Amino acid sequence: MKLLLSYFLCSQVAVIAFAPTTTNSGSTHSALLAEKVDEHESAEVSRRSIFSAFTATGAAMALVGMSPGTALADTDVESFLQSGQVSMPMGVSGQAGKSRPDTGIYFRDGSEVSRDTRSGNVLAEIVLGATSSDPTAVLASFTSPWPLAKGSLFDVECRDSSTGDSAFLSLTSKVNGKSVADLPSSFFTNNLFSSTGRFSFYGPPTDVKVKKSYMDGDNRVIELGFSILSQSTGAEIPRLAIVVATVPEGTDEAVMLATSATATRWRKGVEKDVRKTAESFKANASPKTGMKVRVKRTDDYDLA
Repeated sequence: MKLLLSYFLCSQVAVIAFAPTTTNSGSTHSALLAEKVDEHESAEVSRRSIFSAFTATGAAMALVGMSPGTALADTDVESFLQSGQVSMPMGVSGQAGKSRPDTGIYFRDGSEVSRDTRSGNVLAEIVLGATSSDPTAVLASFTSPWPLAKGSLFDVECRDSSTGDSAFLSLTSKVNGKSVADLPSSFFTNNLFSSTGRFSFYGPPTDVKVKKSYMDGDNRVIELGFSILSQSTGAEIPRLAIVVATVPEGTDEAVMLATSATATRWRKGVEKDVRKTAESFKANASPKTGMKVRVKRTDDYDLA
C-alpha cells in the first residue's frame, strides 16, 4: 500500500508540473482530491479515490523518469493514510500543517463515546487532569440532531458532513481555581481558537467577535461569530457559534461544547438546532467507584 501511495503522490507532482489531466469540469485530479477532503473535513481518504487517481495519472510519471519506488522525502505517508492530510506539503498540491487537531479530550479506559440514534443523546466519559497523579473522570453529555463523526480526526464530535453543522467537546487550560463566571470571554475563545484547535485545521479563525456572554445556571454561555478558511478556495467562511463551558466539581479545567454552523445556514433556521444542542450540555464528575481512573491509551495521545 505504501508503495502504491508513493507512486500516486509522485504522479500528482508530475501531472501538475508537466501534463495536467482534467475532468469535464476542468479540475485536476489533485484538486478533486483536495475538494473531497475539504467537503467532508474527513480524517480518511478512500482507497478507491487513491487508486482511481493513481490509474489516471500514473502515465505522467514516465515524463519525468520517476520509478514506482520513488517517495517524496517531505511526505508523511502514515499521516496521509490515516487522515487524508500531510504534515508537510505534498508537492505543490499538499496542505501544510498538523494531521489532527488537539481538543484536549482523553477518554477513560474502557469507555467509548456513544449516541442514541433515536433520542440523539450523546454520552462520553472523559478524563480531566490526565497528566496529573490524581485524574478525574467526568461524564459529558448533550443532545445532537447530527450523527457522530467517525475517524481519527475526531474525539467527541457530531456533524452533518454535507452542511458543516457541528458540535464538539474541547477542554481549556487550567482555570487556577476560578469559576467560569469569573473568567473573561477571551479565556474561552483563546482556548477554542488556539493554533492546534479544531477550528484551526486550515489556519486560525479570523474576525472573532463575542456577541453575548452570560451565565445559565453553572454554565457559562458565549455566543460569537468568526470566520474559517476554506481548504479548496482559501476564502473565509463566516460561522456563528454558541459555546457552553463548565468546570466539573473537583477539577481545574473547563469542559466546553462548541456548537456552530455557517452564517448562511444559521439564517436559514439551523440556529434553533444549535441552541437546543447547547442547552442540553452537561458535564459532571463520574460516580466514585473502586476502580482507578486511567486514560484510554491510543496512538493519538501524548501525555508526556
